[in-house]
Amino acid sequence: MGLGWRGAAGTLRRRTEGSRYLLVTLLLLLCGFWEAHTQTDDGKSVYFWETGPWGRCMGSDCGPGGSQSRAVWCAHVDGWTTLHTNCDQGERPSNQRNCFRVCDWHKDLYDWKLGAWNECVPVSARTFGAARPFTCSGGEEGIQTREVNCLLKSDGTPAEDCICDYFEPMPRLEQACLIPCPQDCVVSEYSPWTSCSKTCGTGLRNRVRSVLVPPLFGGAVCPNLTEFQSCKLGPCTGPEGMYSLRIGAWSPCALAQSRTARQAKRRKGKGQGLRDRPGVKDPETRELIQKKRTRNRLNRQESPFWDIQVGYQTRDVICMHRNGSAAGRSLCTMRDLPLTVQSCVLPKDCQLTDWTDWGPCSKTCVDPVFPRGNRTRSRQVLQFPVGEGAECPQVEELESCEPQGDGVPPCATYTWRSTEWSDCRVDVLLSQQDRRRNNATELCGGGLQTREVYCVEANAELLKYLNDLREKDKASQPVENRLCEGPIPNRSQLCQIPCPIECEVSPWGAWGPCTFENCDDQAGKKGFKLRRRRITNVPTGGPGNCPHLVEAVPCDEPSCYEWKLLSLDECVPEDERKCGPGSQLPQIQCVNSNGEVGDGNLCSSSPAPEPVPCEVPCSRDCVLSDWTPWSTCSQTCSSKTIEGKQMRIRSILAYNAGEVTAMVIAWITVMEGLSRVPRFPELFGGALCPNSSSLQEVRNCNEHACTVYHWSTGPWGLCSDDPSSTSLNTSTSGRAAGNTQGPCSTGMQTRKVMCVRVNVGQVPPKKCPDGPRPSTLRPCQLPCKKDCIVTPFSDWTPCPVTCDEAGNPVKSKQSRKRLVIQLPSNGGQECPELLEEEKDCEVPKVCPGFRWKTHKWRKCQLVPWFLRQESPTAQESCGPGLQTRAVSCRQLDGTQADIGECLKYAKAMPVITQHCQLPCQDDCQLTNWSKFSSCTADCVGVRTRKRALIGRSKKKDKCKNTQMYPLSETQYCPCDKYNAQPVGNWSDCILPEGGRVESVLGMKVQGDIKECGQGYRYQAMVCYDQDNRLVETLRCNSHGYIEEACIIPCPSDCKLSEWSNWSRCSKSCGSGVKVRSKWLREKPYNGGRPCPKLDHLNQAQVYEVVPCQSDCNQYVWLAEPWSVWKVSNVDLKENCGEGVQTRKVRCMLNTIDGPSESVEDYLCDPEEMPLGARESRLPCPEDCVLNDWGPWSRCSLPCTRTNSRIRTAYPLRSPSVGRQCPDTTDREPCGLNLNCFNYFYNITDWSTCQLSQNAVCGGGIKTRMLDCVRSDGKSVDIKFCEELNLEKKWQMNISCVVECPVNCQLSEWSPWSECSQTCGLDGKMWRQRSVVQASQGDGRPCPSQMEQWKPCPVRPCYRWQYSPWSECRVESVVCGHGTRYRNLSCFVSDGSIDSEGDGEGGLVDEELCSSLELAVDGDKQITLKEACTLPCPGECYLMEWSDWSSCVSICVKDAGVDFGSVQVRSRAVLAQEPENLQLCPDQAWESQPCTGGECYEYKWLSSVRPNSTRPLIWCQRSDGLSVTGGCPPVNPPTTNSSCDPPCLLPRSFCSEAGICMCEEGFTEVLSPTGQLDQCAPIPVLEIPTAGDKKGDVKTSRAINPTQPSATQPGRTGRTWYLQPYGPDGKLKMWVYGVAAGAFVLLIFIVSMIYLACKKPKRPQRQRQQNNRLKPLTLAYDGDTDM
Repeated sequence: MGLGWRGAAGTLRRRTEGSRYLLVTLLLLLCGFWEAHTQTDDGKSVYFWETGPWGRCMGSDCGPGGSQSRAVWCAHVDGWTTLHTNCDQGERPSNQRNCFRVCDWHKDLYDWKLGAWNECVPVSARTFGAARPFTCSGGEEGIQTREVNCLLKSDGTPAEDCICDYFEPMPRLEQACLIPCPQDCVVSEYSPWTSCSKTCGTGLRNRVRSVLVPPLFGGAVCPNLTEFQSCKLGPCTGPEGMYSLRIGAWSPCALAQSRTARQAKRRKGKGQGLRDRPGVKDPETRELIQKKRTRNRLNRQESPFWDIQVGYQTRDVICMHRNGSAAGRSLCTMRDLPLTVQSCVLPKDCQLTDWTDWGPCSKTCVDPVFPRGNRTRSRQVLQFPVGEGAECPQVEELESCEPQGDGVPPCATYTWRSTEWSDCRVDVLLSQQDRRRNNATELCGGGLQTREVYCVEANAELLKYLNDLREKDKASQPVENRLCEGPIPNRSQLCQIPCPIECEVSPWGAWGPCTFENCDDQAGKKGFKLRRRRITNVPTGGPGNCPHLVEAVPCDEPSCYEWKLLSLDECVPEDERKCGPGSQLPQIQCVNSNGEVGDGNLCSSSPAPEPVPCEVPCSRDCVLSDWTPWSTCSQTCSSKTIEGKQMRIRSILAYNAGEVTAMVIAWITVMEGLSRVPRFPELFGGALCPNSSSLQEVRNCNEHACTVYHWSTGPWGLCSDDPSSTSLNTSTSGRAAGNTQGPCSTGMQTRKVMCVRVNVGQVPPKKCPDGPRPSTLRPCQLPCKKDCIVTPFSDWTPCPVTCDEAGNPVKSKQSRKRLVIQLPSNGGQECPELLEEEKDCEVPKVCPGFRWKTHKWRKCQLVPWFLRQESPTAQESCGPGLQTRAVSCRQLDGTQADIGECLKYAKAMPVITQHCQLPCQDDCQLTNWSKFSSCTADCVGVRTRKRALIGRSKKKDKCKNTQMYPLSETQYCPCDKYNAQPVGNWSDCILPEGGRVESVLGMKVQGDIKECGQGYRYQAMVCYDQDNRLVETLRCNSHGYIEEACIIPCPSDCKLSEWSNWSRCSKSCGSGVKVRSKWLREKPYNGGRPCPKLDHLNQAQVYEVVPCQSDCNQYVWLAEPWSVWKVSNVDLKENCGEGVQTRKVRCMLNTIDGPSESVEDYLCDPEEMPLGARESRLPCPEDCVLNDWGPWSRCSLPCTRTNSRIRTAYPLRSPSVGRQCPDTTDREPCGLNLNCFNYFYNITDWSTCQLSQNAVCGGGIKTRMLDCVRSDGKSVDIKFCEELNLEKKWQMNISCVVECPVNCQLSEWSPWSECSQTCGLDGKMWRQRSVVQASQGDGRPCPSQMEQWKPCPVRPCYRWQYSPWSECRVESVVCGHGTRYRNLSCFVSDGSIDSEGDGEGGLVDEELCSSLELAVDGDKQITLKEACTLPCPGECYLMEWSDWSSCVSICVKDAGVDFGSVQVRSRAVLAQEPENLQLCPDQAWESQPCTGGECYEYKWLSSVRPNSTRPLIWCQRSDGLSVTGGCPPVNPPTTNSSCDPPCLLPRSFCSEAGICMCEEGFTEVLSPTGQLDQCAPIPVLEIPTAGDKKGDVKTSRAINPTQPSATQPGRTGRTWYLQPYGPDGKLKMWVYGVAAGAFVLLIFIVSMIYLACKKPKRPQRQRQQNNRLKPLTLAYDGDTDM
C-alpha cells in the first residue's frame, strides 16, 4: 500500500526533475544550516527509506514461484525526495520478492472472508493548525473497522490478499458510523415544599424532583433530587420527644432445634396407641378408620411435591434517639410490646428433574421450502416453591430441528386440481334487458364456462389419470384448500359456441326445356321441365341443411336434345332481286337440357328450324324496324284461369309512296316510244305500312301446368351404430376436461325424403324426377361415451370439542365430501347421488380440562413455647400461628390427574399456607357471621347479618365495645334497576343469511350470490345498572342489538332500444354504407352494466355502420320502341320530312329473367337514362332508310384525343337511282371523363366486428368491399375493372373478437371474524369477500364494498385491579420495618381508555372475575403485601420509588436516527433533622427499555419578569415540560446580558457590545431584518485531488489526516493539508526551506532586473535564459535514480 519505513507517510508528495536541482542549489547555499538539521532533536535521522507499491506478479507457472518488484527511494521527513546516500544503506528495503501468480482457475479455490465490524470509534474534529473544542450535535461521527482476509475455501488457510484481489476488489475495511451524543440526565421541576418536619423547634422542609431521562453515553450525572430548607415554626413549650421505638426486619425463617424429635415422638405414640387400642376389631370399623387415615394424610400435606415445614422468625425492637443512636429500651414509652417471634414457612426452592431426551422432530419429511421443524424436551417438578423460595423455571424447552436419517421421505406437497369445464353458456353474459327478450336456446358466440377448484396431495402418478381410461378410481382425494399455496386457478373462463351459418340460395333460374327424366332411358313419354337455384352460402353441417335446389313440372313430348337458335342471317330477297320478299337462314346449335352443346346428330329426332321469311323493302315500300326481344313471361306457369304471355313490338321507320295516275303513265309511254305500257313499280305506290295491331305480337309462354314438384328432406336422425362397422363404441372415463372428443366408431344417420307438390303437400315419389332425389342415408362418427368421474371422499372433518357452561360435552357433527370432476355424456355411467356425508361425532365422556382441588386447612401451628415464653404477653396455647393445606389436581369430572396437567392448563395454584389465630382466654371470641336477612324491597330496603359473643367474652367489658367488635352489619338491598341505551354507529346493511339465488350456470359459481334487496343494519345496545356500571345485556332483556330494515339497491344495467332497421345502402351502384342505431332508454345506476360508447355528437344514440354493396345492374332503364313520327313539316303526298319521335322510359327491377317490375326512377342512374324524345327527319319514299345507330365502340386506353370511337348502322331500304345513303359510320374523338374512362378498384374501410344475430360477443367477422370506380369518381359495375384484369391484392374478410361483457364475480362472504375486542363497547366483527373474476368489457363492475362490519354484543370488561398501597403499618409503634397492604378487587369497565381508572364506581363482586386468570396488567405474580419502612422521627430516608416516567426516545430528530427508548424512576432523599443530613443515604434511580418512545427536543426559553429587568431563563422540552438538563451545552442567556432580544440560538452569545454573535468556529447567518438567524459551522478546508473519485463525505471525514495515508508514491492522494507546525508546535523544516528559496528567488529577480536594465556587453541573453532555474514544486515524478 506504499507505507513508508518511517511508519507514516503524512502528506501528499509530488516531485519534478526541476525540484531536485533547486533543492541541490539550496543545499549548497545553506550547507551550514542544513548540516545542523540532518538530525531531529531526539537524535533520529531526518531521512528514511520509502517504497512504492509492488508491481504485478510475473512468471511462467501458476501458483508460487512468481516475482514482483517495487520502487525504493530515500525521502526527508518533510516529504521531499533526496539522494540514496542520505539514507542508511543497511536499512534499505528489498525491491524484489517472490509472489503467488494467480490464474483464472484459482477463483473457485480462494475467497474473501469478512470479519465483524468493530466498535464505533470517534473521529476527533480538528481545525487548521490547532484543535478546536468538539461540540456534539445529534451524534458524533465515528469509524468502524473490520478484518478482511483472503482464505483458501477448503480448509480456511490464510492466503495472500493479492490472490483474492485478482478476481474481486478487496472489500472495504472501514465505514463511517454514528456515535450518539452524551445524554445528560434530565430531571423534572421541584415539587412544592413539604411542611416543616417539626411542629416546634428547628426542622427541615424538603422539595423533590424526579429523573425523566437517565444519563446515557457518558452524559452528565443526575443532580440532587432533593433540596432542603430549614424551618422554625416557634419554640417548643415542653420537652421534645427524643426517643422512638424502632422495629427491625424479620429474620430469615428457621426451624426450632427440638421440633423434629418432638413430632417423631408424638407420631410414634399416636400410632402405637391406635394399634393397641382395644375394641376396633370389627372389619367395617377398620375400613372407616382406614379411609379417615387416608383423608387425614392427604390433608396433612404428605405430598411428593411439597415439603412444608413451619418454622419461626424473630425481629429486634430498639429504642432510637432522634440523632440516630440506640438507647436503652426503658427510655422509650411502651404500650403493647410488638411480637418479636412468629410462625413462618421454611422457604423451599423449586426443584426439577433433569431434562428428558429431546422428543422427535415435528418435521418428519424433507421440505425444501421449510426444512426445519421443532422438537421439545421437558422436566418434572420434584419440589414446588414454598414460602419465599425461588420460583420454578420453565419446564419445557423448544428448539428447531431437521429430520435425521437416510430414508426420510419427501414431504407431501399440495397442488390445485380442477373439475372439467362446464358447458359453454351465453345467457350468463346477457344484460338484464337481454335476458328478458332473448331465447337462450338459440344463443351462440362468446360465453362463459366454470369449474370447481380443489386441493389435492401432489403425486406424480396422478398426472396421467385423466388420460388413462382405467384409472378413474385413482382420482386424487381432496384435502383442505388452505394446504395449497400459490394462485388459485381460474374458476371461470371465456368460451365460444360456434354460431350456425344459415344457408343462402340464389333466386330461381328460368325453366328449362322439356326433357326426359333419364335420357339414357327414353322409353316413356313423360318428361319434366326443371328450374334450379344454387347455394350462395354453405351452411353449418353442409349442403344437406339447405332447402331444395331443384323444382320440376311434368311436361309432354320431352326430348333430351333440341336445336338452339343462335342468330338469323341477313334477309336475302328471292330470285336475286334487290328488294322484295326473301328469307333469313337460322344459325343453330344442338344442345341438351343443361345447355351443353352436342353433336348435330343428337337432334336428328327434332326437325331443324326452317328459314324465317322476311322482306327487304324497296325504295317506295314502308320500312319497319326489327322486332324487339320477347318480353319476360307474365306467369311462371299456366292454368285454366291464367296463361303466360310474351310480347314483342316494332315500329314504322318510313312510309310507303303514294300511286300515280294513268295519264302520267301514258304520257311516259308516249314520250318514251314504248310498244306497251311499261310496268314502273316505282311509279306506283309501294308496299303499304301495316296497321298498328300488326306492329306487336303476343305469344303464349310457360304453358306448363302450375303443378310444381320438388323433393323435401327431413332432419338427419341421431348417429346410431352401423351393424356393418366392426369398431366398438367403448366408453372413456378420463378424457381431460375441455378437450375435444374424438370419434370412437362410424355410425349411420338417416332422414326422411318425400316428394312434395307446392302448395299441396306430400305426393307419391313417382311425381318427382329421380335424378335430383336426395339420399336418405349417410355415415357419421359416433362420439365416445364419457363416464362420470368423482374424487374419493375427503377425510372426515375434525370433531370440535366444545363444552357448555356446565362443563358437559356438546354434540357436534363431522362431514366429508367428494367432487364430480367429469360429468357423464353420450350414455356414460351416471354420477352417484351422494356427494356429501355427515355423521355425529363421538362425544367424549369428560370435557378436557383440569382444575385445582383444595383440601381442609390443617390445625393452626404456633411458634414453640420455649421460643416465645420470654414475651410478657405470650400464652402457651394461643396466639398467632400458621396453617397449611393440601392441593391436588383433578379433571373436570373430579377424577385424579397428574399435577403437571394443572400447571399447564389450570389457573393459578391456590395458596397452601395462611396465617391463623388461636384465641386466648382474654381474647374476645365471636361466632361466625350469619347469612344476610332477606330483602323486603329492592333499592330502598336494607338487609342485616349478625354474630354473637361466645362464653366468657360475654362478660368482658372490652368485648362489649361494639365499635371494636360489631355484632351486626347492615347494607342496602341490591338494586335491580337497569337502563338500556344504544351505543356506537349503525353497521353496514347486511343481507340475511341464506340469500343465495339459483345459479344460472347450474352449479356453484363463485360470486353468484344475492347482492341486493332488503337487509338489516345493527346498532349495539348497552345495559347499565343503577350505579352506571356496565352489566350483561340480558339484564335489560335485550339480545344486544337494535335491528333496523335497510335496502341495498339492486344494480340496473344500461337499457337501449332495439336496433332500428338497416337503412338503404348509401349508393345504388358499388360500395356504400348502411346504418342502424339504438337509442338510450335508461342510464345504468347502482353499479349496473355501463352503456357502450355513445356517439360523441348525440350522447343518446349508438350507431352501427357496415359497408354494403349495390349491384349496378339491379335497376336498369327500359325504353319502349319509338312512337310513330309526328311530322311537323307535313307533305301529304310524301308523308315525310322533319318530325319528332317519343318513347316511354321506365326504371325497372332487373332479375335473372330480365326487367320484371317498375320502380321509382331515382333508383336508376340518371346519367344513363335513355332519351324519351328525339327530333329527326322522316325519310321520304325512295330515300335510303337506316336502322338506329348501334352502340358506341369502347375507346382504347389511354384516353387521348387522337383515339376515337365509332358507331354504325346498316341500310334497311336502298334508295332509288340517283339518291345516296348517308354515312353508316359515326365517329367522335375520345375525351377523358367525357366518353373515355379509366377504371380502378377502391377498397372500403373495415366494418365493425359483425357477430351472428344470436351472439352477444366472441368471434366475428370484419368485412370490406371492393368497388370499381371510374376516373370521374363514379362507381360502376365491377365488370369494368374485371375486364381490365386489374390486380386484386386485398383480403376482404378477417376474423375479429368482440370482448365479452363478463360481470364481476365475487366470492361468498367469509364467516364473521372474531370480535375485535373480547369486551367493551367498540368491538366489531368483520367479514370479507374477494374478486374471483374481474369484470371484462362492458360487464357489471365490481362493487366497492368488499368488507362489512357489524357491532359485537356489548360485554362488560372485568379485570383484576390493585387498590392503592396502604400506609406503612408498624405494629403499635412509631417507626421501623413494617408492612403495607393492598387489595385485589374485581372492576368492570366499558373497555375505553377513560374507563380504565381505579374509581370505586367500577367495583363489582369478585365472582364476576372468577373466570379470569389471576393477573393484573398481564403480571401473574400477585403481590398484596410488601415490606416497607416507616422512618423514625429525625431519620433521613429514601422516599418510595416514583412512577415510571413516560417513554423517551434517544434520538436525533432532524437526522431520523433512533438509539432506542428508555423510561426511568427515582427515589429522592427526605431529611427531618438538620444535624442528620450527613447520615442521609444516596439517592437512587433505575431505568428500563421501553417501546414507542417520543422523540423530544430541548431549547432555552426566557421571559421578562414583571417589575424586573432581569429575564427568567429556563429549559423546556418540546412537550411543554420545564426541565433541568437536556438543553444544548452552551451558556444560557445570562441575567446581566444587555442583548434584546436575548441570544437563545445554539452557539450564540451576547457580546460586550450587546450584539448576538456566534462562538468560535461558527459564522453568523442574519435574517432579512438583520437579526441573527442561525450559527453555521465554518467548514474545514479540504482540497480534493484528482484521485478523489468517490467523494464519500462520511468516509473522508472518518479518516484522520494525521494517520498514515494509503497514498502511493508518485500518485495523487485523497486530500492534503498544508500544516506549517509540527506536533511539537515548532515550524517544520520545509518552511525554512521555502523561506530560503523565496529569499534566493528575490535575489534572482533583482539580479535579472538589474541585468535587464544594464547595457549588455555581449549577446549572452540566450545562455542566461537557458540557465534559468525552474520553479519549486512539491511533487515527485517517480524517478528512483535520484
